[in-house]
Amino acid sequence: MKAAVWYGQKDVRVEERAQNELKDGEVKVKVSWAGICGTDLHEYLEGPIFISTDKPDPFLGGKAPVTLGHEFAGVVEEVGANVNKFAKGDRVVVNPTVSKREKEENIDLYDGYSFVGLGSDGGFAEFTNVPEENVYKLPDNVSDKEGALVEPTAVAVQAIKEGEVLFGDTVAIFGAGPIGLLTVVAAKAAGASKIFVVDLSPERLAKAKDLGATHVINSGEDDPVEIIKNNTDSGVDVAFEVAGVAPTLKLSIDVTKARGTVVIVSIFGHPIEWHPMQLTNTGVKLTSTIAYTPTTFQQTIDLINEGNLQVKDVITDEIQLEDIVASGFEQLVNDKSQAKILVKI
Repeated sequence: MKAAVWYGQKDVRVEERAQNELKDGEVKVKVSWAGICGTDLHEYLEGPIFISTDKPDPFLGGKAPVTLGHEFAGVVEEVGANVNKFAKGDRVVVNPTVSKREKEENIDLYDGYSFVGLGSDGGFAEFTNVPEENVYKLPDNVSDKEGALVEPTAVAVQAIKEGEVLFGDTVAIFGAGPIGLLTVVAAKAAGASKIFVVDLSPERLAKAKDLGATHVINSGEDDPVEIIKNNTDSGVDVAFEVAGVAPTLKLSIDVTKARGTVVIVSIFGHPIEWHPMQLTNTGVKLTSTIAYTPTTFQQTIDLINEGNLQVKDVITDEIQLEDIVASGFEQLVNDKSQAKILVKI
């Protein structure tokens, strides 16, 4: 089968690979659509970040070279021994996060975690094997393309939960990439009264406006702090840092009202310099999120199914697997009008 395999920085190869042996408790998924995540792009440009290169991943056992792709949906092709919840032909989406599962009711990613598509072979391939507990059925009303958007949408839904956004709150989102745009969708669904989006790309800001942002700010042309404070009661209730650079983290705190909350959602590719007195002098609380709980993942499926999260408009391009480097990774680097690119497998 063909697969997009990470070997190192700027070294992703679409090549023939043998299918992995299906183990007990695993489900083989024939992938239909897979999304390119910002994490995939970080691994392509700056990796290894999450990919293990010198020893097997402690949760999933994989190491480079590894097939990328952790936002994907498809159809069950085969089930391993002791799999009871799924059968061949079921339409499914995969929750790629794997964490300590000794106590299922108390799963906490921060006890340690990994991702299918980083710690093991993922969805940029015709077939991939995943643990049964990471597979979720897709309702009839949720298309395969929407299924490929469940994972990044769950990141945004979890971010809204971590920020404790309440009905009528004001929010600011720094970065209008895929996760930033999906955070707009989630904030709107949560009842935010004003949604400010800050970015340097006019195209991405226009997309944010289409998805529900009430105010869009090009930080290369206007001062976000002045505009946001002039249109709120001394700042937003919650700000989301989804760009992953020092200036946007500092701006996120600056636009948040006293005792408000800033949620870091992005992955920082490099260390930054930042003075914590910025928090001490404002009373702003700083928190972060990396993924989502299993409950949030299922809720995201339900919310898409019920029409409460309109996610399809985040898609900006659809490509074939063999074009993933030039039309996927490189296009995301060079064309800032792109947000979510889906790969047809």
